[in-house]
Amino acid sequence: MTGDQQQQAQQFARDFQAFMEWTQEVSERRNPPVIDQLHEHLGGTDHSVISREWSPVEHVNLQRALDVWRRQDGREVTVVGLSSPRHFSSFGLGELLSGDGLPPLRTGSPDVIDLASGPGQTLACWKRALLLVRDPCGTYALLVNGPQPHEEPDVRIEVAGVDTGAAQALLSDIDRLRSELNVFRGQSIVVESNRMGGLSLSFVQLPPVAREDVILPEEVLGRVDRHALGITAHAQTLRDAGQHLKRGLLLFGPPGTGKTHTVRYLIGRRPDATRLLLQGEALHSVSAVAGLARELAPSVVVLEDVDLVAEDREYGQHNPVLFALLEAMDGSAADSDLLFVLTTNRAEVLERALVQRPGRVDVAVEIARPDGPARARLLELYGADVLAGLPEDDRARVVDRTDGVTASFLKELIRRAVLAAAEEGRADRVSAHDIHTALDDLLDQSQSVTRSLLGLGDHEADDTDDEDGAPVEGPTPGVAPGASYGWFAYAPHARRRYRD
Repeated sequence: MTGDQQQQAQQFARDFQAFMEWTQEVSERRNPPVIDQLHEHLGGTDHSVISREWSPVEHVNLQRALDVWRRQDGREVTVVGLSSPRHFSSFGLGELLSGDGLPPLRTGSPDVIDLASGPGQTLACWKRALLLVRDPCGTYALLVNGPQPHEEPDVRIEVAGVDTGAAQALLSDIDRLRSELNVFRGQSIVVESNRMGGLSLSFVQLPPVAREDVILPEEVLGRVDRHALGITAHAQTLRDAGQHLKRGLLLFGPPGTGKTHTVRYLIGRRPDATRLLLQGEALHSVSAVAGLARELAPSVVVLEDVDLVAEDREYGQHNPVLFALLEAMDGSAADSDLLFVLTTNRAEVLERALVQRPGRVDVAVEIARPDGPARARLLELYGADVLAGLPEDDRARVVDRTDGVTASFLKELIRRAVLAAAEEGRADRVSAHDIHTALDDLLDQSQSVTRSLLGLGDHEADDTDDEDGAPVEGPTPGVAPGASYGWFAYAPHARRRYRD
């Protein structure tokens, strides 16, 4: 045994001995002191326990609610922290009342976990706390259980000492405060899936995008504005006229054309709204997110690259993720100011499902590759300073040579030209030679993969055709397939369908 191993073994022995001494100390008592304290407070043990559970993402909001609730006038609250060794099963208020089935317990100040409560802010939230309460409702107890290891990841509050109706009323009062004090309201939130399959919400601060920096044809951007922003601007008039506010907006087009840029512009124009941003695996949780959006309305829910999970039959053979998404959109209250923004590089993957479920997406807007005037504006946007000395003829030549490229391509072009100038010691000015050399490199035949990564595919396949160019019938995401014979295979990443 090495010296380090011997030290680790000795430390383990000391920790284990301390644990055994603590266990013996606690087990020798007939009841932990907190049980006697609880019995004395309630005047006995014969009490019903009423409980309510919340999602783990509400932990921080419940802590804010409890902090306000316990300090309200006329209410006296004693907070007792409860802790037990790891790997012991959880317990509830019923076990505390009876004294049965309890792990070894210690009391003191509550253990806390630091949870994000805003951009750059955190709040210490109780892991487990017993609240002994006296107020006009009576004398009663609350047990607050945060998410525990090896247990269901929920937040649970239990009440004992008052009748069922009073307990339900005070739980509803706490829930009302939770909603009113919700830290996510009016924030930009990135929604992700955590290790346990639940939701993880993170605050994010996105730089605003000015309207003049969204390089789209005016009729296209105007259509986006009217649907996404105009309905909010005239919300009360529409409500009075019996019109619904909930709407869906689909932005589609090739990669790199500015769909995400347009989304960020919309988010910046809605500082009053809760902005929920989903991508990838988080799209599987769209039903839960839609419920959150309803509570925190006005809300904007952004679902990026929906086509990447559209075929995923996470919910069963006839209920893919796209179906769950459309159902969540349909289940939202029509009079709530809810905007669902979907983006996709492959509108054909979604089209049939959307047609068969009308009303979920009201407007579809194509974000196409920029035309000549748009490419000129993009060059100005991305290289206004460094291209200041470039003659107009050279600018026009660059615009002509970049026909059919994406905004991402032009952004990379400027970067490469600046790099070329920097290597010659003049990063503040890009010459015609720099930019044309960079463009030659990007358009070189050997750079086909790079061009694809920038949204400019040289050979864009249509996954509705087979190898001979003939249409192939196949299942459509969100639409249950009919009866068939033989075998059928679909390879979405290869963009091919095969059949017997």
